[in-house]
Amino acid sequence: MVSLGSMKDNQVLLAFSTYATIVVVKMMLMSLWTSYFRLTRKVFANLEDTKLFSSTVDKKLVGVNPDVERVRRCHQNDLENVIPFVLIGLLYALTGPELSTALLHFRLFAGSRIFHTIAYVGALPQPSRGLGFFVGFGVTLSMAWTVFRTAFTH
Repeated sequence: MVSLGSMKDNQVLLAFSTYATIVVVKMMLMSLWTSYFRLTRKVFANLEDTKLFSSTVDKKLVGVNPDVERVRRCHQNDLENVIPFVLIGLLYALTGPELSTALLHFRLFAGSRIFHTIAYVGALPQPSRGLGFFVGFGVTLSMAWTVFRTAFTH
């Protein structure tokens, strides 16, 4: 296993940090996208939020909108996949993998999450969204396998 040390000295850790930051920022932007859809569709989750568009609390503005729910579910899926990638990816980076192999893992995951978002929010026909999910999930499992293999052989 490798130590954390300086990221400048550890190309795998530097690459991981870059791709982890990309997917975490993408995940964070999903909350802003959800808010945008709530505001433009005038559909809110809480009564107090309706005061943005009405001088009084308006129960008619509280509800469910298919566009808002689609973006919100996409964000939820990011939470369920990006967090494990970040945790397992850090451990994977510390196992000392070849840079080319690590870059393949990190790029595939980041690309699959971006594609998944496009497929989900754009309502592309299946299996496009499923493909985006399973590629990213498979990458995380592959990294987890490497962590286990490294831990059990040393």
